[in-house]
Amino acid sequence: MTSPSPWIPVALSADIEAGTSAGTLVNGEERVVWRDDKGAVHVWEDRCPHRGMRMSFGFVRGDHIACLYHGWRYDTGGQCRYIPAHPDLEVPKTIKVPTFAATERAGIVWMALEGADAADLSTLTETAEPVRSLFLDMPAEAALAAVTTALPEGYSVGATSASTVTLQGNGTTVLIAAQSRDAERSALHVTVTGDISTTTRRSLTLWATDLRNRLEARSMEAA
Repeated sequence: MTSPSPWIPVALSADIEAGTSAGTLVNGEERVVWRDDKGAVHVWEDRCPHRGMRMSFGFVRGDHIACLYHGWRYDTGGQCRYIPAHPDLEVPKTIKVPTFAATERAGIVWMALEGADAADLSTLTETAEPVRSLFLDMPAEAALAAVTTALPEGYSVGATSASTVTLQGNGTTVLIAAQSRDAERSALHVTVTGDISTTTRRSLTLWATDLRNRLEARSMEAA
């Protein structure tokens, strides 16, 4: 297993359409993932500096995202550019949402602290087809370990890292990327590349659903 990457998977690319946003948890901290009208993806702290409203409750207009509460509007760098209650105000530079580095690889949105090198993800394919995301009541490490003991039919483990498992089989490569939502909850984001038929996609979706059900049953038994 390789050393941990600074990049954390936070969503399937297909789930964040242009002009939309979604909230998520990363290591217990709230984040917003949003995509502007040009298709660029952004990951920020999910709080408006004004009153703490979640930015993921807001709305995207072009290359800005606005807070639902009072409409404060922020550009792609996190800088507040417009306050509706004071339309003529030159907004202070100090009013800014903390932002993170964001990129897309293998059909997944990844985030890291600013300054992280996207080359760390260069071993992953540029694009991939989504299978689904699984949200589990178990730590990310345990969730990834469970994948390797319940492989879909016809697949074997190709490679592992601190946050990913790659499966090979049936002319395809399946990537499972683990997001630690907090100490006891995780998400597995699953994508596939290669010779993807309707049957293959359906079988992988069913496998992922069955995996989630089994892990949920295991968690309930442990409780």
